[in-house]
Amino acid sequence: MGVRSDLDKNFDFEIVDEFLDHYSMMVDSMEVMILDLSKPSMYERSVNELFRVFHNIKSASGYLKIISMNKLAAFVEDELEALRLKKPPVSEETINWLLNISDMFASWQDNLKQNSELSKIKYSLLKIPDLEK
Repeated sequence: MGVRSDLDKNFDFEIVDEFLDHYSMMVDSMEVMILDLSKPSMYERSVNELFRVFHNIKSASGYLKIISMNKLAAFVEDELEALRLKKPPVSEETINWLLNISDMFASWQDNLKQNSELSKIKYSLLKIPDLEK
């Protein structure tokens, strides 16, 4: 049984459907916001929007008991909080790390659509990049 079946079994259809719709929109918007972190004029807006996205994913996945998604979203949210205090632009290492994070969440989006188990978190994602440029 896949993650979608588990959600459907344990939660109201409308809650699951709303989560999937919002999750899809958030995942689809991540890459552009991440790339915009390298533009000083877009930095503050992008880092705040990314923080909001990961906060929302953390909250929703916590409610739905999607543990690995919840833990990674919380981890990224903490790093984005640190980035909110930094001056633009961010390092290339940070941009690449966030793009890899985005890929992980996109992979989970595919897992949800295919009703398969969630892919395992890649260990390399747990190495925090150097936030200094």
